[in-house]
Amino acid sequence: MSLPKEPRQKMINVMYLVLTALLAINVSDEILLAFKTIDRSLNNSNAVIDRKDETLFASLKEMLSKAETKDSAAVWAPRAQQAAQYSDEMIKYIDNIKNEMIAASEPEPAKDGKEATYNFKNTEAPTRLLVEESSGGDKRGEELLQKLTDYKAKMLGIHPSIKATFENDLPLNLAVPPSLNGGMEMPWAYTYFHMTPTVAAVAMLDKFENDIKNSEAQIVEYCHKQIGAVKIVYDKFVPIAEESSQYLMPGQELTITGGVGAFSTTSQPSVTVDGSSVPIGPDGTALYKTTVGGPGSYSKKVTISFKKPNGETGTVDKELKYTVGSPTGASVSADATKIFYIGLKNPISVSGGTKGDEATQVTTDNGTLEKTAPGKYDVTVTGGTESNITVTVDGKSTPFKFRVKQIPSPIAMVGTNSGGKFKLNDFKAQQGVRADLKDFIFEGVKYNITSFTFYATGKGFAENPGIAPNNGAVFSSDCRKYIDRCVVGTSVIIDDIKALGPDGHTRPLPPISFTLTN
Repeated sequence: MSLPKEPRQKMINVMYLVLTALLAINVSDEILLAFKTIDRSLNNSNAVIDRKDETLFASLKEMLSKAETKDSAAVWAPRAQQAAQYSDEMIKYIDNIKNEMIAASEPEPAKDGKEATYNFKNTEAPTRLLVEESSGGDKRGEELLQKLTDYKAKMLGIHPSIKATFENDLPLNLAVPPSLNGGMEMPWAYTYFHMTPTVAAVAMLDKFENDIKNSEAQIVEYCHKQIGAVKIVYDKFVPIAEESSQYLMPGQELTITGGVGAFSTTSQPSVTVDGSSVPIGPDGTALYKTTVGGPGSYSKKVTISFKKPNGETGTVDKELKYTVGSPTGASVSADATKIFYIGLKNPISVSGGTKGDEATQVTTDNGTLEKTAPGKYDVTVTGGTESNITVTVDGKSTPFKFRVKQIPSPIAMVGTNSGGKFKLNDFKAQQGVRADLKDFIFEGVKYNITSFTFYATGKGFAENPGIAPNNGAVFSSDCRKYIDRCVVGTSVIIDDIKALGPDGHTRPLPPISFTLTN
C-alpha cells in the first residue's frame, strides 16, 4: 500500500504493516506445507491431462490422413486446435502473473548448494500485484477475472454444439465459494488474493490453470468423438475369415482372408491376426500371408471390427486352426498358442506319430518341461525370445520352434469403464480399480492392482483438488471421502497405477480419467 503524507495516518499505516507482518510470520509451517503439497499435486494433475491431450491430437492427425475420416476431421480438428490455442494463451498469461509475484516476494538466492526459492509467507506481493490500485499496485486481479470470463466464453463459442454440451458443465468455475468470503459481498480478487501468502496465491493460480486444462481436454475429446459419427448406408453384414488350407508341409505358405460381407467404405473394417494389423484392400478384405514353421498343430486368432448401421462398433473373433505335417509323423502343439509366455505354465501336446508315448523323448533348450499326462507337458520359461522343443522318435529328432514373450500388460478400469464419461451414480457405486487383461489367449491369468493415486478436480473441488494415495485395489476411506463429494462435472483422474502380474513383476499402467455426468 502507499503511505500518505499526513503524519498521523502515516503512523497508523506503519502499525498496520507491522501487524500484518507479524500475522504473516505466524502462518504455521503445516499450512504452508499443505499449500505446497496442493500446488505439487495440481502440477501432477496437469501433466496427466497434457499426456491425454497429446494422445488425442496424435489421433486427430492420423484421422486427417485417412480417406474415410479426413472430411469430418477437417471440420473438427481445427476446432480442437482452437481450444488448445485459447488455453495456451490463458495459461501463458497466468504463468506471467505467477513469475511476477514470485519475483516480488523477496526470493532467496541460491547459496551453500541450495536452490533459489521464493518467500512462501510473503503476503505483500499477491496483494500489491492483484488487489491494490494505489500507487505501486497493478490491481491485476480484475483483469485476470475478465480474461478468465472471456476465455470461458470463447471456448463455448467454438461451436454451438459445444456450448449446448458444456455450458453448465465446463470445469472452469469463477464463482467465489461462500466459505472464502464468509457470505459477505467482496471483490473477486480481494477474496482470493488479499493478504494471502504467496504460496497460497500460486496454488490458487495453478488451480485455475488446472480448470483450464480440464476444460480444454473435455472439448478436445468432444471434437475427437464427432469425427467418428459417420453415416452407414448398408443394413446387412457378414464377417468372414478363412484360411487357405488346414494341412500344410514345412515351408508352405498359409493365406488368411478376412473382411466384412456386404462391404461399405463407411463400415471402416479393421482386421488383426494374432494382434497384428492387416491392411484392408479396395474390396474391404484383408489378405494375411505367412510361411509356416516346423511340424505341429497351430492356430491363428483373427479379430474383425466394423461399424454397424446404428453407429456401434461390432467385433467378431475367430480362431483358425491348421496342422503342419512332419516326415516322421511327430508333432508338438501348444494347447494355448504357438507362444510360450514367461512365468506361466504353457501346456503343450506331443505326439510321436506312429510310436507311442513310451518311445517318444521330449527336450527343450530354454526353460523346464513337466510331464502332466501321456503326451501332455507344461513348459515354463523365464526369459529369452525363443524356445525349441525337440521330439526324438527312433533316433530321429524334429525341432519345433516357439516364440517367447512377456505376458501383455492389462488396462486399468473402474467397473467396465476405462476412461471418458461416467455416470455419477454408477461411479459412486464402484468399489475400486481393477486390471483387465483383454483378449488374452490364457484364461484365468490375472493382474492385481497394488496401488494408485486418486485425483478429483473441477466441480465440487473449487477450492482445492481431492488427492489421495491408495494402497491396494479397493478405494480407501480417503478416496471414498472424495468420491462422496463428487458431483456432475467433477473430473476424476487415477494415476501412478501399479499392478502385480502372475509372473511376479509389478508394472506401471497408463492413467485413466473420467468426467462424471448425469
